[in-house]
Amino acid sequence: MSAAEELETTNAVFAALAHPSRRQILLVLRFRGGNMTAGEIAERFSCTWPTTTRHLQILQSAGLVRVVKSGRGRIYHLDTRLLLNVTHNWLRWFEEGL
Repeated sequence: MSAAEELETTNAVFAALAHPSRRQILLVLRFRGGNMTAGEIAERFSCTWPTTTRHLQILQSAGLVRVVKSGRGRIYHLDTRLLLNVTHNWLRWFEEGL
């Protein structure tokens, strides 16, 4: 991955994490086994359906969740590898000199 691609990925992940609802969605997915339908996720929040969908799209665009179509529904899968990789790499900048 080039430095420009890595910077773009890092910015996308941190932008996705910037909103508390998106962080909560990631936590809910994690503690519910990593897989949930859009409806199950929406039931957990007081947001409207379009707002929940928008949050899920941002998480998907950042690479933090994957979507699999299942009939008429969609199942969202948490992908922790990218989250852990990006945050670890960013935090390493602050470890130097400790």
